[in-house]
Amino acid sequence: MKTLYAAVLAGGISACALSTAQAQAPAAETPAYKLYRATTTKINDLVHTKLDVRFDYKKRYMYGKEWVTLKPHMYPTDSLRLDAKGMDLKTIAIVKNGKTTPLTFTYDSLTVAIKLDRTYTNAESYTVYIDYTAKPNELKVKGSAAINDAKGLYFVNPDGTEKDKPTQIWTQGETEASSAWFPTIDKPNQKTTEEISMTVPKQYVTLSNGRLALQKINKDGTRTDTWKQELPHSPYLFMMAVGDFKIYKDKWRNKEVSYYLEPKYAPYAKDIFGFTPEVMEFYSKTLGVDYPWYKYSQIVVRDYVSGAMENTSATLHGVYVQGTKRELADRYYDGGRSTIVHELFHQWFGDYVTAESWSNLTVNESFADFSESIWAEYKYGKDAGDAHSLEAMQNYLGQPDAKKKDLVRFHYNDKEDVFDVVTYQKGGRILYMLRNYLGNAAFYKGLNIYLKTNAFKNGEAQQLRLAMEEASGRDLNWFFNQWYYGAGHPVLNISYKWDDATKTQTVYLQQTQDGNGFTLPMAIDIYAGGKKTRHSVWMRTKADTLTFLVPSKPDLVNVDGDKILLTKKTDSKTLDEYAFQYFNAPLFLDRYEAIDFAKTRQNEKGAQKIIIAALQDKYYGLRVKAIAAANLTSYDDVRNAAVPILVKLAQTDENNLVRAAAITALGKLKASGNMSLFKQSLTSQSYAIQGAAMNAIGMINPTEAVALAKTYQNDSEGALKQAVLGVYATNGTDAEWPYYYDAFKNGDPNAQFQMIRKAAEYAGRVKSPEYAQQAITTIGELGVKYKQFGVAPTVIQLLTSIKDARTKLGDTASAAAADKAIAALN
Repeated sequence: MKTLYAAVLAGGISACALSTAQAQAPAAETPAYKLYRATTTKINDLVHTKLDVRFDYKKRYMYGKEWVTLKPHMYPTDSLRLDAKGMDLKTIAIVKNGKTTPLTFTYDSLTVAIKLDRTYTNAESYTVYIDYTAKPNELKVKGSAAINDAKGLYFVNPDGTEKDKPTQIWTQGETEASSAWFPTIDKPNQKTTEEISMTVPKQYVTLSNGRLALQKINKDGTRTDTWKQELPHSPYLFMMAVGDFKIYKDKWRNKEVSYYLEPKYAPYAKDIFGFTPEVMEFYSKTLGVDYPWYKYSQIVVRDYVSGAMENTSATLHGVYVQGTKRELADRYYDGGRSTIVHELFHQWFGDYVTAESWSNLTVNESFADFSESIWAEYKYGKDAGDAHSLEAMQNYLGQPDAKKKDLVRFHYNDKEDVFDVVTYQKGGRILYMLRNYLGNAAFYKGLNIYLKTNAFKNGEAQQLRLAMEEASGRDLNWFFNQWYYGAGHPVLNISYKWDDATKTQTVYLQQTQDGNGFTLPMAIDIYAGGKKTRHSVWMRTKADTLTFLVPSKPDLVNVDGDKILLTKKTDSKTLDEYAFQYFNAPLFLDRYEAIDFAKTRQNEKGAQKIIIAALQDKYYGLRVKAIAAANLTSYDDVRNAAVPILVKLAQTDENNLVRAAAITALGKLKASGNMSLFKQSLTSQSYAIQGAAMNAIGMINPTEAVALAKTYQNDSEGALKQAVLGVYATNGTDAEWPYYYDAFKNGDPNAQFQMIRKAAEYAGRVKSPEYAQQAITTIGELGVKYKQFGVAPTVIQLLTSIKDARTKLGDTASAAAADKAIAALN
């Protein structure tokens, strides 16, 4: 599962608010939190699940027949309990010699307790037949910040009444929502083979796990597709999808790789997903375990409830991953590609070996997060991998209450709470750190041992530790105890003293976090006399003093020379030392730290030297960072040196995001002499460059920007569309409101929350009360829908601002509408 981070309400809730809100409230005092979350006891084991399903689009029902084969796990039993959420259970029977004998059962709408016909031992299996109706739209279940709904089976536009939206059906099983569309033991420590027959209108295509074994045309205008998954996997990884999709066939070695897209995006299938076989090859070789499933398919669906889901051999993505050639040209790695590799890595870590309980979700999601960085490193270079890993660490450090949570978590309020920045980003960074400590060879050998030992079974963090110890020959209890079974991270202060008389360099290390100290192996690189000397040290206490004999005063003492520690760090280097670090230390984070330090000291020559040099850094992400950092308005020296470089970057840089950032920086100068550059940039094929140019023109001549926006609004996506909307939000009139409001009302949650503040400002000044009330209604509905994630106070603030503005305009009807919307949020 890749969560889709939603929404920024500047000054209201944090940037990852909707997807990480639950990470902010451990609520350890609640009774639910105090419960020990044991791995589910196995009484019966799933063996095989056979389904025959049909769909009622009008009622939003699924009519199912199931033959589920099981056997007792260890002890003899005469009973069976299945998860079955919100269903009509018509018949439950034992199947013997092709004949069914009804069984007695009791059902509480969530689970069904079945009395078997006799006592079975673990040396024998039995098959139960169930005739049922699934009613997902009538099911009242709780989702999470990561997965905002949990009804399992979704009908998208089933009546065909929603304009420009296709009719689709798809499923979402994680965590335990598969049992909303078929009875099962809906726990991750179960594994079963699978056969699903779907009867659908013959114009639609289907997708499920495994291979398409049979297609049969029926006399009533339907077709029945039978999919078989002949290797065992967990129930939450079952999937179905039905709709008007175009299929692009690719391959990896001798296995089918396919991409399912709406017809509009079918021409771009190779652009979106075409690197998938290369990733499969990289992961197979890196792990020493070839991609294990029959085929690999990826499908993009509408109205998906999260980011993406790693269903076995059939990953499901939300629409944000797709795009045209022009859109994709601006996205680079983090514009959907990181999600594609994340879900693919799950085919090993999550599907091939599955977390035995949600407490151990780290062995699924931390690995998938880690995989994003190693693919970036392999494909785009070490700077790209380190940049991605740093972003993950910053996401974790940016959630203050995340430090209270263990990575392996045996206490939580709800299993959905485990899908957070601790399991994903912190866990991924921990693996990045462990790889550095053990070395690539030992680390990947350990992963190979873990995968092969637990193939088609379940795993937990202790099995990962044992595999790593077997591979490396090192004890790793200390590492797992502090990083997997403990919470938090070191808060590290670093200071220095040079004694010229004794030629001694002293380094003072102090961990200032509450609680115990962390054991930290690290490299300390000392640059002196034109060479670098590396010292490998261990910090085993909360405070440590290290001394090194050095022939001359060091130019730089670089603590954590590999820039790998998961830590919040305060380093007392001087500006001269940071300048030396930028130009001499080799890693992305060495340069990143120097830019970060220099950006607030641009009145000093050393800082200016760093910023100006970084404008042409070898890694595009640092060029973008330096462009954003350069203070062109306060310091003449910076502006005079930077502007010629920015003009060149805006015209010729190989990276669209760098060119766009340079245009944005030049635009803030509001210099009319740059207008020709901005207008020329509007002819670019890059939406990012066009969008930056549109915004820059708006800063110089708002009226001209509105006129230009009208000429581009019907051929705009991505950053250009955001720029058009931004120009309208700032300078538009009632004439531009319908276009703006349509984008706001019909945007996905991320887009809506990015627009919500400007939408409120725009609604406050339009002349039409009808337009103002459109915004009030939509903003109020958003507040109600996402109230559980803490957005209400900010939404109320925005509604109040609209009310005040409309009152000044004498629009009492809109002011009353705002009051009504506010009341619904209180």
